[in-house]
Amino acid sequence: MVKPTKVTNSIRALRFARGEMTQAELADRVGVTRQTVIAIEQGRYSPSLEVAFQIARVFGVGLDDVFHYPD
Repeated sequence: MVKPTKVTNSIRALRFARGEMTQAELADRVGVTRQTVIAIEQGRYSPSLEVAFQIARVFGVGLDDVFHYPD
């Protein structure tokens, strides 16, 4: 049996590096709810590939700068 891994993210750090963008502002820009942003940020929910790309695009960084998959 394969041990599950956890995708982590840097969304909180990126939000604060971009002038303390709120979770609600990020949600509006991506087209999801604030609750979805909270769940993604806390690692309780993995976003769809489309949402992941949209989040990265909001911050102007690559997908690997937002989401991290352990080796």
